[in-house]
Amino acid sequence: MVKPAPPPIRVATTPGGPVTYLVDLSPEALPPVRSGDLADAWGAAREAAAGSEWGTARAFRFLQDDGETLDLVLSDEDACCWAAAVDHTAAIQTTYGLSLCLRLLALIDLIARAPWLGAFCRIGRAGAALDPALVRAAATVPLTRQAAFDERRFRIQLGAAGPTPPMPQLLNTGVDR
Repeated sequence: MVKPAPPPIRVATTPGGPVTYLVDLSPEALPPVRSGDLADAWGAAREAAAGSEWGTARAFRFLQDDGETLDLVLSDEDACCWAAAVDHTAAIQTTYGLSLCLRLLALIDLIARAPWLGAFCRIGRAGAALDPALVRAAATVPLTRQAAFDERRFRIQLGAAGPTPPMPQLLNTGVDR
């Protein structure tokens, strides 16, 4: 009798410790997601932050193709909040939910460090307006080995698309959605 393969993600919890995800895949092997789901995850994370729903720390251990491991720990209050919001909308113990969570966090990181993305998003007190091309790129560009976006590859993907004119057509991901 053939034993079924174990799930690619196992979850472990310890009292007072982070929720730990043991992932038998590397981040770059995670699937693309639907851009609508990523936009919804952005909105859920924004609403959770506005409601001060901070969530708990989470740790991820990825098994890389070469046998090495990558440990990623979310202990930052905002990252914990956003991960909890995604977990409520698309369980992150699934490869799709985990991909959605990591893509959201990678997009936030890229927006924070890449000023050239200003042509694709407007961030204000009431939320953010994201160009649909930006959301599509974040949903489909593969994650790196470090669970981030390669800025060069991301820029190439968006360069082909260019910002969607006019700006009022941007996807509003504010609290008032």
